[in-house]
Amino acid sequence: MASRERDSGPTPRHAGSRALGFGPARRQNRHTLQPASQAMPVATYSIAACDLEAGQWGVATQSKFLAVGSVVPWAEPQVGAIATQAYANPRYGSEGLSLLREGLSAEEVVERLTSADEGRDHRQLGVVDREGRGASFTGAECLDWAGGRTGPCYAAQGNILVSAETVDAIAETFESSTGPLVERLMACLDAAQAAGGDRRGQQSAALLVVEQDGGYAKLSDTVVELRVEDHERPLEELRRLYRLHEALFGETPREEWLTVDGALANELRERLAKLGYDGELEDAFNRWAGNVNLEERVDGIEEIDPVVLEELRELT
Repeated sequence: MASRERDSGPTPRHAGSRALGFGPARRQNRHTLQPASQAMPVATYSIAACDLEAGQWGVATQSKFLAVGSVVPWAEPQVGAIATQAYANPRYGSEGLSLLREGLSAEEVVERLTSADEGRDHRQLGVVDREGRGASFTGAECLDWAGGRTGPCYAAQGNILVSAETVDAIAETFESSTGPLVERLMACLDAAQAAGGDRRGQQSAALLVVEQDGGYAKLSDTVVELRVEDHERPLEELRRLYRLHEALFGETPREEWLTVDGALANELRERLAKLGYDGELEDAFNRWAGNVNLEERVDGIEEIDPVVLEELRELT
């Protein structure tokens, strides 16, 4: 069972409240509603996490805030992941990654960033480093309910939440889940919303996962970067975008590809011709696949990804 840390009273100004470390999950929180600064708060729940075996780091977040993905999530492969929120300091992202790149632990990064920031009482921060150690910081004046939990390979936090159950749901979902990091992160957001979420409602969501050479054409480190900027049900929209992303850029195991025999080759020619792609089969097929953004799922014409074949059949 995760151990918990609760405040018995107001925290002294600038002291903040942290749950740091690698090992058993811990929670830290702020219960007292305090005066806010004049900046607009990124009232948010988020998780920064990693899958060390897969070599992936990522952040998922939802907020009653326009375009939360432009502020909160930061990640770099083999370095770490950062979520910066509340009266967010975006420099926590770039400067935090720089410190992680130098080899500082998640706890040391949190300490370095917050100690140098006069506005730290209004900040919230989650960090996971290259070794999977998690750290979370909640400033003394973050708006109720605010707090975080950390454990192996994750830091979960939120502010202006319905209750602590939102952060608990994130942590417990991550701890109990398996599979691709991106899907675990989306499951954490869904669980958080089901547990209450942001007490002001929903507006935007974002998902970022990175892996060295794991992105587009194996020439990018960005595996997934999706943002819902303004939507009544941003988590549903985020999942729709992810399904589209997987259709275009996902990978079907090669053993599941279909051999293009004579009959299938004739079918492809006929269907491509109906769409205006005439000429030599491979050239026509490649031109069509490129125009519908499926080129990442094409490798010659001897075999065909069933996802690509299904798309062609649906269009004709």
